[in-house]
Amino acid sequence: MGACNPFAPDLQEGDPFGDILGDPSTVEGFFTNFRNSYELRDISLYEPLLDSAFVFSYRDFDASVDRVWGFAQDLESTRRLFEQSDVVRLQWNQVLSQDTLDAGAQVRVVRSFTLSISLLTGEAFAGGGNVNFLLRRKQDGDNWRLLRWRDESEF
Repeated sequence: MGACNPFAPDLQEGDPFGDILGDPSTVEGFFTNFRNSYELRDISLYEPLLDSAFVFSYRDFDASVDRVWGFAQDLESTRRLFEQSDVVRLQWNQVLSQDTLDAGAQVRVVRSFTLSISLLTGEAFAGGGNVNFLLRRKQDGDNWRLLRWRDESEF
């Protein structure tokens, strides 16, 4: 123990963030980064996951209509969520379907999730459901970006 300095540990091989950040050129890595952007409440991790033509949609059951917004509105609403929350926990569950489209340039993934949010005001919300994501990239090896998000939550 005399030669061990906890403030100067030995250097390790490999990527020190390998377990935290996913490889966004893979679908699973995209989902890892999405989860981490929410749990760390970091808009700088979230924004690069969105395609510039991004569209979010959900069913407003009270009004019996579908609601839709785009890239800028989603960033603003997500930024407010991150700023007003104390803790966000997102768990990805099973992949219900995954289809490759457009010669591999797009993939549609329907996946279940559970989400809990604690706001700074002390309020807490929890729920789950499915996301229906359409991811796209220009060519193999590029990072996947979220083009369309159909929220199928059960909140």
